[in-house]
Amino acid sequence: MNPLISIIVPVYNTEPYVRKCLDSILAQTFKDFEVIVVNDGSTDNSGIICDEFAHKDHRVSVIHKTNGGLSSARNAGIKIAKGEFIGFVDSDDYINQDMYKELYGLCNETNSDISICKFSREVNKKVISEQNEEFILEMNNEEAMRQLFKGMLYRFSVCNKLFKKTCFKNVLFPDGRIHEDLATTYKLFSHSNKAVYTAYPGYVYVKREESILTSRFNKKRLDAFIGWDEILSFMYRNYPGLSKEFISCFSYGSVDNIHNIMNQVENKEDKKTYLKVIQQLVRKYFYNIMVNESLSLKYKITLALLMLNTNFLIFSGKSKKLLRLGF
Repeated sequence: MNPLISIIVPVYNTEPYVRKCLDSILAQTFKDFEVIVVNDGSTDNSGIICDEFAHKDHRVSVIHKTNGGLSSARNAGIKIAKGEFIGFVDSDDYINQDMYKELYGLCNETNSDISICKFSREVNKKVISEQNEEFILEMNNEEAMRQLFKGMLYRFSVCNKLFKKTCFKNVLFPDGRIHEDLATTYKLFSHSNKAVYTAYPGYVYVKREESILTSRFNKKRLDAFIGWDEILSFMYRNYPGLSKEFISCFSYGSVDNIHNIMNQVENKEDKKTYLKVIQQLVRKYFYNIMVNESLSLKYKITLALLMLNTNFLIFSGKSKKLLRLGF
């Protein structure tokens, strides 16, 4: 008999963390699941540790593959998942013992295709979690998509969510790119009829200084704008009534990346090259940005300066002060 949930855990050189991650999954109060661990070509002892877990618990299976990146590892897990629902846990994070009980229970009780919980964060081995009163919100397809782009309750990460497997019809993570959640999650939401959110803090994100997204800005982080080009085209075609939300989200992300390029990239030619990638996509939607009533003036001015001249952003002390406002 197939399990109700397939939990996919990509692993790449996370030897100091993977035991705690897998222990937290196997300690779940919800028991009807399989764990698909994908060892993505680890060069440390991560693969050996994963095999140890497979030997001691029949619910754990391990795929060993050559390194292909996070998207490739997740896709390998999706292809063999047997569960009615699919969840994801990154191997350097861990989850609270009731997370899947809460998420599956909410899907079952509300007839939802996606359930979402809150994140907690672990920084320097201290867990930081906001204390909130119990809160549950049921959403139809359009409202769930609206909340995704508003980003107040939840964002694009797949790790604090449980998806009905049908959401993955014709959807895979983009091979060879980072910001893979940004490029994928909106597609999963588009395939759902209903979603439900709970303020229960089920997933613990462990901040590591050496992780991809906390490192200094590099060219790969521009993969986000490949994703945004796809997103904006898709959303205008399928959800034009949400333009206020998704244009605002795109604008926030653009200014955040401009800020990071200005402050983290030392080579001026690299700065110009990276800014031009953002400039190209901003130009395509510039009118929509300028008429968006949800965006504050400081965001519009920053993007207008980008359109005017990237050199002005790079060499003007005034523009640097502008970029620091509110960030």
